[in-house]
Amino acid sequence: MSEKVLNSKKNGMAVLLSVILMYVIATAAVVLSGISLNQAATPLNITCLTAGIIVLSLGWILLPGLRVLKPQEALVLTLFGKYVGTLKENGFYFVNPFCVGVNPASRTRLSQSGDVSESGGLTAIVGGAQSMGMTGADFSSKKLSLKIMTLNNSRQKINDCLGNPVEIGIAVTWRIVDTAKAVFNVDNYKEFLSLQCDSALRHVVRIYPYDVSPNVDTTGDGVADEGSLRGSSEIVAARIRKEIQTRVEEAGIEIVEARITYLAYAPEIAAVMLQRQQASAIIDARKMIVDGAVGMVEMALERLNENDVVHLDEERKAAMVSNLLVVLCGNHDAQPIVNSGSLY
Repeated sequence: MSEKVLNSKKNGMAVLLSVILMYVIATAAVVLSGISLNQAATPLNITCLTAGIIVLSLGWILLPGLRVLKPQEALVLTLFGKYVGTLKENGFYFVNPFCVGVNPASRTRLSQSGDVSESGGLTAIVGGAQSMGMTGADFSSKKLSLKIMTLNNSRQKINDCLGNPVEIGIAVTWRIVDTAKAVFNVDNYKEFLSLQCDSALRHVVRIYPYDVSPNVDTTGDGVADEGSLRGSSEIVAARIRKEIQTRVEEAGIEIVEARITYLAYAPEIAAVMLQRQQASAIIDARKMIVDGAVGMVEMALERLNENDVVHLDEERKAAMVSNLLVVLCGNHDAQPIVNSGSLY
């Protein structure tokens, strides 16, 4: 279903003034006709009195047709079940009084901007997002917000491509671009968006490892790469946004941006993975220390030979190298021992 925008209905003020004037005239007609009937019951007086009473009784029917829209608001109208059109520009409108505004998500409150109830209570969880409000308050507005809104989906526990459980949360900024699709193509566009965000997030996260791992292809080209959730957050976020956009296209929703707001290993393996990271860091540090120590030993032997300070045989060189490596690679400061005797 395609959207039909109504732009020729901005005559609400003229209709309102006409109704007020009609009520004034009808009231004056009833009063004057009543006074005249006390003097003489003429057909004209009876007709004016009847017409005035009918106008006063039924004139209010036009008032429900008056609609006010603020900037970045829209109202989808139906007449006896038929889609009439959408009011999108701000202004004072008059439409058919029997037209009804449709917004199936008017009572749905997600954990997002623009969905804050007056009561401020918390209720059930819709999809993966926490719902707000609906604690006795009556949300009767059928207007759709066209503003950019942010949906904060709750954290999810998902296994990455290596099977490690990770917790991840995203924030999705979105807006409605086609009101007819949002209202009529899906049952509830807010719940639909929340569920599709959860599904798209699970699909993308299962492609990437948490950290860079060998022999892992995250792009689908058959070549191993260095993509990861922690190191390629921008690429992962762009891929999540594209995946969500594909899924919500039929709902008339545009995904402006998707960002990862939380990323960590699940609690049950967080301690083990921390030890693994610490071990990896220790190994890298030790490797750097050993490389530096070997370089320093080579430099020391070369300087001793160049300056002809002392002549060492192979056995003494090996002992010196061993002592220097112990001193340079040790975790604690070395305790020097002074040899007061002969070197041999």
